Formats: sequence, C-alpha cells, structure tokens
Amino acid sequence: MAKYIFVTGGVTSSLGKGIFAASLAKLLQARGYRVTIQKFDPYINVDPGTLNPYEHGECYVTEDGAETDLDLGHYERFLNIPTSQANNVTTGRVYQTVINKEREGAYLGKTVQVIPHITDEIKSRMLLLGQTGDYDIVITEIGGTVGDIEALPYIETLRQIRWELEEHDTLVCHLTLIPYLKSAKELKTKPTQHSVKELQTIGVRPDILVCRTEMALTDEMRRKLALFCNVDRDSVIQCLDVDTIYSVPLDMAQEHLDITVLKKLQLSAEKPCDLSKWTNFVNTLRNPKTEVHIGLVGKYIELQDAYKSIHEAFIHAGVSNTCKVKVEAIHSEYIDEHNVEAKLGHLHGILVAPGFGNRGIEGKIVAIKYVRENNIPFFGICLGMQCAVIEYGRNVLGMKGAHSTEMDPKTDYPVIDMMESQRKIKNKGGTMRLGAYRCDLKAGSKSISLYGSEHISERHRHRFEFNNTFLSAFEMAGMIAVGKNPDKNLVEIIEIPSHPYFVGVQFHPELKSTVDNPHPLFVGLVKAALDYKHGVKKTKVAKVTVEA
Repeated sequence: MAKYIFVTGGVTSSLGKGIFAASLAKLLQARGYRVTIQKFDPYINVDPGTLNPYEHGECYVTEDGAETDLDLGHYERFLNIPTSQANNVTTGRVYQTVINKEREGAYLGKTVQVIPHITDEIKSRMLLLGQTGDYDIVITEIGGTVGDIEALPYIETLRQIRWELEEHDTLVCHLTLIPYLKSAKELKTKPTQHSVKELQTIGVRPDILVCRTEMALTDEMRRKLALFCNVDRDSVIQCLDVDTIYSVPLDMAQEHLDITVLKKLQLSAEKPCDLSKWTNFVNTLRNPKTEVHIGLVGKYIELQDAYKSIHEAFIHAGVSNTCKVKVEAIHSEYIDEHNVEAKLGHLHGILVAPGFGNRGIEGKIVAIKYVRENNIPFFGICLGMQCAVIEYGRNVLGMKGAHSTEMDPKTDYPVIDMMESQRKIKNKGGTMRLGAYRCDLKAGSKSISLYGSEHISERHRHRFEFNNTFLSAFEMAGMIAVGKNPDKNLVEIIEIPSHPYFVGVQFHPELKSTVDNPHPLFVGLVKAALDYKHGVKKTKVAKVTVEA
C-alpha cells in the first residue's frame, strides 16, 4: 500500500507549496522510491482551461489532454515523469461529479451534503493514485491557505483519511511564512503559531513544519516553534529564499527533510540520496560560460507565470549549452514598424509566444518580419507559428490581408483556419485539440537533426491550424512543412531552410522540457542564438523577395 504525504499552507498564499512538494518528491525519488504528486485546487472552475492567464498563470496540459494547474509543470520538470488527469482535481470537478451522480439517482434519494458526499468524492480522488500499485508514495498538495472557506472540505477529508489509515501511512507537512520585521530586526513566529492552531482546530496536527524565511532560523527559534506548534525539534525545517527554484531540493537535503519523512513513515532510508546529476545542473546554472539575450514576444508578459514553462525551458536549454539565457519580455501590443529595430535589434534571438485573441497580433507579425529579414534566430509556438505563416503569406507571397479566421473571418487568404473537428463545438472548456499527438518529421530538416528521430510526440492546445489549401504555395516560396501529423495531415512544424534558425511549431514543446531532458527545439534556439552572437554581424542583410 502506498504512503500518503499531504502539503498544506498557512499565513499567506504563493509560498511555493508546489516547489516544496516537487523538491520533497525529488529527494524521495533519488532514494529509489516511486513517487507522484497531485494538486487539489479549491476554486469552483472545473479546470484552468478557461481562466485568464493574468488571473491564474499558464494552463499546463498533460499527455492525456488534461488542462491543469501550472504546479503540475513543476512536478514533471523535477521528477521527469508525466502527470495525468488524475493529478489535478478542482472543487468544480468534485461538485460536478457529485451533482451528476445525484441526477442519476446514485445516492438513493438521500440528502446530498458536504459531509459525507463531497468529502467522500475528494477522498476517493486523493487515494486513487496510491491504489494503482504504481507508486510507493503519493504527495498531495492542497491549494490555498488554511483558514480559507474553500479549503475546508479538503482539510476535513485529510482529517478523515488520517483517522481511517494507519498512523505511519500518512504525514502532513505544513508550509508557513516566518516574516522578518526590518524595524524590529527580528523574525516573528506568531503567524505560524496561529496557522498551526487553525489547522489543529479543524482536527489536523502537522507532523513537519516547513518555514519559508529570508533569514536563517536560530536554534532557539526552532525550539520555540517545535514547542508551541506541537512538533518534534527535528521536524522544524528551514526553507530559505533562494536564487533558483532548482536549489530547493539540495537545501531540503541539507535539512535532512527526506530522512525525517522516511522515519515518520517507517520507510527505509538506507539507500543514499543520489543528487549528483541535479547538483551538476545547479552548478552549471550558477556558473555559465557565456550568455545570450532572447526576446519573449507575447501579450501576457506582465505576469511571468503566464509563460512559466517557457521560462523554465530556457533555463534547461541554457544549462545544456553552459549558457545563461537572459529572457527579455517584450509586449507585442507595443511593437510597430517604427520601433521594432529599437526593441529587437540588440537581441540574439526571439521566441513569439502562444496566446488567444486579436490583441497584440500585428506586433507579433512585425517582429517576425524583422527577424526573418535580418537572419535573427526565431522560434514560434502555437499562435507564434501561426503569426509566422501570416507574415510570410503577406510579405513574401504577396497575399494582402492574409490572416487567421480567428481574427478575421472574412479574410481573402485564410492561411490559418479552424480545424474541421472544432467547427461545431460551442462549449469552451476542455474542447480544444488537447494532449499528445504524433508528428512525423521530414528528412534533412533542422527539426529532425535536433530531435534525432523521425517520429515524435508533442502536446497540443489549439483550435486553429495551417490551412493546407495554401501549403504548396508556401513551400514553393521557401517555407516548408517539415512536421506533419500522420493521421490528420495537419502541419505541425514549419521551417525556412535558407534562414539560420526559423522554426514554428503548432504544439507546445515547453510542456515537455525537464531538468533531465531539455527540449531539443529550445536547445537548438539557444545554440543558434550563441552562433548569431559570436558569428554574425549586427547588420541588415538582403530582404527575402521570393514571389509565389
């Protein structure tokens, strides 16, 4: 039977429960245990798929097509194993299931209540992964903060699970903030004491206290926290602010977190914790040999979490090239023909980001035209690839007004059009082309040389596609479809072979980049940016003038 670890939060939100959960899982995995992590979110949306990126950050997509919380990206990047639909559950999904059961008569006419019906549904989902036989340990992150009304059913379910299972089969890690008051020049433990008291009021006693702090805890402070929060001295774990999230597992190992956890779960800690590869990654990250500047052209740049996986993929690719990637966020809404050189001319490469809607589209198109004509490395993802197609159609093939029917349904040149399977769909949530699909690569392409395989699988999240009606015209003009889905003949990757690095993809490669396996297209972009920095003069080259 699997063991269950629960991660709760107190004092304030955004303390990094997801990073802590992923770090703990990494330590246990490094000792040979089979670990997975799941996230339970208290909001009533069924999934994050329809949430504004400004509101919730990026929507992370799993192999099986689930639109999930961005924390699942951390889980995959740290553990290098895929998550699934079962790894992210929301209050909306729980209530939807219970209400559907009630409509079907599954409760035999009983009054449906939070306890036991809602908590039983949460419980079944919390225990599900541990009952598959695939994992030794299941870590469950409970979103929100203890004391939130929305979180109460989850904490109550946690209490019930601890009551039902054997004492050493469950463990609770409570992550709190120890604020530093500059005026008093001291750390204050009182907020943590109150948070633990709130948790105990609901009937749950934490086993381990994880203290986020910007200043080191003294031995006296640790003793005080242990005494007033009713945990043993070794169970007060210091979690200092760090320069990179990838150092958190190493810091937690220094705190002997994994040993304490295994002892409380009555699991063996004899096998050493092998973090040698992880340590090498962090050392390379902190000591790069060179650096490049890459522009991230998008429409949600005010919130870094809106492009979280892209930022992390650049870190992985940078380490792979022993290079620091300095990502410069550039708002596409404020790019035009007059200022594009000033905004992009100093960069060694650009990535045009995914997104939805018309805002900022023309700025992306102007940016792509500039880097295409100046041989600056370019990488377009999803809408970024579609904008590259639109730009090429307008400025190389002479298709005046070429566009996507998402933005201009009446365009004379619908080079990007809605997928046939999407035309009759009205509901927005969970109805896009989602999850992993196969792609076959063309021999001799840049993509096949980077992947090292002619058959790949990548994750998607889109409704619109390259319109194959125009494919032959584009290929005659020099933009080649080098990757296609064999089942639907959908264009997945476009390249301009005459350009040093001009790659656009319909899928989301950032979702599959991990510490152990940096994504090859990001690695290729960073390598091309390094080549541009060291081997190409910063002067304009002749513009492409091919006519269809």
